[in-house]
Amino acid sequence: MEVLRPTLINIDGRIYRKNHVKEQVYQNEEEDDFTYSGVIDCMDEPCDSVLIEQTDRGYRCSMAVPSALYKYIIGKKGDTKRRLENETRTSITIPKPGIEGEIVITGQQRVGVASAQTRIEVMLESFRRKQPFTHFLSFAINQPNIQEQFLKFRERVLDECSQDRGIDSSIFQNPAKLHLTIGTLILLNEHEVTKAAELLQKCKEDFINNLTGGKPLLVRMEGIEYMNDDPSMVDVLYGKIQMKNGTDVLQLIADGLMERFVASGLLEKEWDRVKLHATLMNTLFRRDPTVEGRTSGALGKQNMRERESFDARNVLKKFENYHFGEVELNAVHVSQRFSTDSSGFYASSGAIDFS
Repeated sequence: MEVLRPTLINIDGRIYRKNHVKEQVYQNEEEDDFTYSGVIDCMDEPCDSVLIEQTDRGYRCSMAVPSALYKYIIGKKGDTKRRLENETRTSITIPKPGIEGEIVITGQQRVGVASAQTRIEVMLESFRRKQPFTHFLSFAINQPNIQEQFLKFRERVLDECSQDRGIDSSIFQNPAKLHLTIGTLILLNEHEVTKAAELLQKCKEDFINNLTGGKPLLVRMEGIEYMNDDPSMVDVLYGKIQMKNGTDVLQLIADGLMERFVASGLLEKEWDRVKLHATLMNTLFRRDPTVEGRTSGALGKQNMRERESFDARNVLKKFENYHFGEVELNAVHVSQRFSTDSSGFYASSGAIDFS
């Protein structure tokens, strides 16, 4: 059935067919995560949408590829590059490791250059998803009144629930980094960071200004929820967020941003709608206090195995309607992971404001 109904992959609005072949996996090398998936073709070759120019010696196209992904095109000891060149009858030139540039494909036949370009695009799309995320779209909610109430919440939980399994100070969020995550981004060079910042600005012009009316959004953070079905085995506890006036403007902005960034290829869609929440307690903080942006539903198997859940039944009972306060949201940030600015929040690689 996989031959009759092969997997289809959408990249930048173009549909590709992924043929079913036995995968070859290389391990214990610098490119140990590399997997060559075999022949991947356009649905209708030649691909007229591919930017290929005719030259005196045949055909040529160039691809802007982050240097962090070069190794997947080269493969173990250059095997992948040679295979691609042999099967498509092309020559593939790749910049030196660490140097940002373009991969250039040349060949005598246009169909060969198009095939090589398509295979590289599909391979890179797959391997990009395996990279750790570098940035995330966020609303900062670390204003002083929210931080103060969060610290009181932490103090009371540790005082009243510290005997419950798994509850200790290590799993609480850093109050200076309280935020709402819209989605996580994998931005592998400055060009992609700039692209994300420009897209965020375009979203402001296209629909955010109309939704906000040029004013900050007044939201209330009240009540707590958890991420799984068993309150005695919780990994993430978060604060609930809602507009004070009862409208869904914040949700519309978050969903609109997700849709635009997914369409651009900068963000991978995880849910039909953005789950507006502020992480308060996360068991991943036990091992890594810098973890941010991911919920339990978006974590890899390795991280899931490393987690030690906590019993949240008493916390949920005692603090079900805890009031963290009200805050004006006036900006969306492209926040940089593993960073801190002068306020204690994440460094911003791009931002828009509402007023």
